[in-house]
Amino acid sequence: MARRSVRSGRGNDGRAKPTSSDVAAAAGVSRAAVSFAYNNPHRISAATRERILAAAEELGYAPSTVARMLQAGRTNALGVLLPQNLATVMENPYYAQFLMGVGQVCDQEGFTLLLSAPLRDSMLKAIPYAAVDGFVVCGLERDRGEVAELERRKIPFVLVDSDPQENVPSVDVDDRMGAREVVGHLLELGHRRLAVLSMDPGPDHAERGYRGPLSRRVEGIVEALAEVGMTMADVALVEVPVTRTDGFQATKRLMAEHAPTAIVALSDVLAIGALDALHELGLDVPGRVSVTGFDDLPEAAWQRPRLTTVRQAIATKGRTAADFLISAIRGEDQHPHQYLSATLIVRESTGRVPRSP
Repeated sequence: MARRSVRSGRGNDGRAKPTSSDVAAAAGVSRAAVSFAYNNPHRISAATRERILAAAEELGYAPSTVARMLQAGRTNALGVLLPQNLATVMENPYYAQFLMGVGQVCDQEGFTLLLSAPLRDSMLKAIPYAAVDGFVVCGLERDRGEVAELERRKIPFVLVDSDPQENVPSVDVDDRMGAREVVGHLLELGHRRLAVLSMDPGPDHAERGYRGPLSRRVEGIVEALAEVGMTMADVALVEVPVTRTDGFQATKRLMAEHAPTAIVALSDVLAIGALDALHELGLDVPGRVSVTGFDDLPEAAWQRPRLTTVRQAIATKGRTAADFLISAIRGEDQHPHQYLSATLIVRESTGRVPRSP
């Protein structure tokens, strides 16, 4: 009996769910007219539509959302294809700002938003399982077939924080200039014992080198160091996941092993973890150690001391990517690669190099 209930479309209370045929019979119209009432109301009279909707309400009938999407070939949903699992993404306040920007466009244009995390550690495998009209693809530092798969499926997409690809719309920040300016700021203050607290570049870094935003930020650091005759070999480099805890632990190791006078964190989350560690160690910031970040999250201005950092317009980046994607979905002109500016924001966490480290 239970098996027949499921197959015949019965609800949890055992009663059969009303169908479009039931509505048609109650309203005295054809099934096609019921379909028109929901999908093409201009094809029937207003009085007929009102009679159909009244019968549907009395019966408790609701058209299948999935069926309507399949019929229309549209979901009215934007997907954000993420580079990390949801728990890690939600721990990073950067994504709250970015998704706020995407969400603002979704609200304005009548789209919903779907977050799509890697499936079995693969962004590529997640693509077929997302019922969306297009993707904002985040952090695709190395293409493992995602671009080809999206093109094969004819799914519009926009790359963000990735390596730009020809004929693919993308939105990025001028990471290179931002990193160059913040390191140049520390060098002007007399710092030469620098440590770089970097996000983890991934397991294939040894073979392929840095990619995406991290590559551009390292390029900026190298350019700034070259101005004073230094190289990356003169800098202590630590690569860790982007969490406050990892920033905290890495900073304690750096202070024990290298005693830098300045820490260049390539994200605000890592920088805030560094401030936590220096506070616990009883080291004055910036009197003993200067600290810089990258992003200018709201938390950067709440710290004590307030964090010197590189401001990128994170919410604007999300809005721009969503605007580009909706244009692509609607078949409008494709946008080129878009670079947003990055601006050095000097606050109280940086100061002149101490006389005696």
